[in-house]
Amino acid sequence: MSVARITSAQNPRIKQAARLRDARHRRKQGRIIIDGLREIARAAAAGVRLTEVFLCEQRRGRLEASPEWPTIVGSGAALFELPDEVFSKVAFGQRDEGVAATAERPPRPLEALTLPPDPLVAILEDVEKPGNVGAVFRSADGAGLSAVVVAARNPDLFNPNAIRASLGTVFSLPAAEAAPDDALAWARRQGLHIVAARVDGAADYTQIDYRRPTALVLGSEAEGLSPLWRAADITAVRLPMRGTADSLNISAAAAVLFYEALRQRESGQAPPEAHR
Repeated sequence: MSVARITSAQNPRIKQAARLRDARHRRKQGRIIIDGLREIARAAAAGVRLTEVFLCEQRRGRLEASPEWPTIVGSGAALFELPDEVFSKVAFGQRDEGVAATAERPPRPLEALTLPPDPLVAILEDVEKPGNVGAVFRSADGAGLSAVVVAARNPDLFNPNAIRASLGTVFSLPAAEAAPDDALAWARRQGLHIVAARVDGAADYTQIDYRRPTALVLGSEAEGLSPLWRAADITAVRLPMRGTADSLNISAAAAVLFYEALRQRESGQAPPEAHR
């Protein structure tokens, strides 16, 4: 294992890696930046091509002793050791673990998604905060969803905040990026029962039969779902709100829906009077 040393923050590799914190530079370079041992290892295990791994020299021993290290080394990425003041240029604010990696941006087209029988899919429309996207992925992974589709005009699935909040499940869970109208057309072609979460939904979320092939659609925190999701073949559901707030954070709402679907599927029982 060969580890090169970089001592200057002006090194071109450091500058290029630091620029990957910006979406414009991620698009320009066709690369992403990943923070954290688990996240980097999960990316490598999912077949994402790591290009560079940067180690903070003060924490190198602990990193190399971790169970994730063999996966990272086995990726074939170039390894670099940096003093703390240089590593801080590529680090993730106060949450850095002393390791960051750059990687080629994985393509995630809708056409590449292969669904299992009776799939359960999440579609996220124009969610503004990358951390919320990542949190939804984490819940989707936990509840065993088949896939997540990030539906946006300018999707940024591999924003560093989304990667970190997901604990790297943005790499391991089947996912795709698409414009909202393309995501809707795809869900229809797949024969999915489309269930849209809206504050004005006609049915309570517990009244839906999620055991059949289903797409659960959630919208942005500020605007909710667009009118695109008000078609006659789409079922609108609501989550009851008993306090003064009129809605939940999208990651909390997603978790409620995902685990209700999981409960039904594992028990084999639909609601007594399921809404069709």
